[in-house]
Amino acid sequence: MKDTIYDEPLERVSGFRFDEKVARVFPDMIQRSVPGYKEILQGISLFTAYHVQPGTLCYDLGSSLGAASLAMRSGIHVSDVDIIAIDNSLAMIRESKHYVRNAPNIHLVCADFRDVKIHDASVVVLNYTLQFLPPEERAERLKIIYEGMRPNGVLIISEKINFPTSEEQKFQYAMHLAFKKAQGYSNLEISQKRTALENVLIAETFEAHRKRLLNIGFKQCFQWFQYFNFISMAAIK
Repeated sequence: MKDTIYDEPLERVSGFRFDEKVARVFPDMIQRSVPGYKEILQGISLFTAYHVQPGTLCYDLGSSLGAASLAMRSGIHVSDVDIIAIDNSLAMIRESKHYVRNAPNIHLVCADFRDVKIHDASVVVLNYTLQFLPPEERAERLKIIYEGMRPNGVLIISEKINFPTSEEQKFQYAMHLAFKKAQGYSNLEISQKRTALENVLIAETFEAHRKRLLNIGFKQCFQWFQYFNFISMAAIK
């Protein structure tokens, strides 16, 4: 279904929520809003193939409709590996069942991933999830993930980011705006969704992410993808 959630003027724009309306149109929304989304999923598959270990678990934290889970599954070529896909939106979990119904090793869990113990993990994905956590909670949650990972496991984090200079911030913002218009979004849709995401999605710089991950204990952290103000990074335990 086409994303038309914000195409009519709203008297009041509420904070963005992953509810039934969003779940129904999410595939269209994410493709038209996030530059490079398909390439990110391909990268997740390749990282999984390289890092997954037999007899371990893979986690998709904030799994939405299960796209990253399916990408991980396509990269698993070793035995006895299950994927735990966790999302706190019941609407998203219900909708994702249609996408993962033929993937018996993907286990859907409706929960806040902060309440789930991570263990025996060789691959963990936070695909545009961390940005929705309050910044003051991010280090603690990432430390818990780190402690539940196997040595040489990989944590893949994709995020919308800010930039260290106002010039680059302005440029990258303008490019993302142009991208969304090229996907058919109107000025009204862009403006109303931006209002909905204000104080809900809180972006940081790549250097802030990198410093936090290294301080937690990851031995490597690097950015492997960027398309305007959207990046993906990998941290190796």
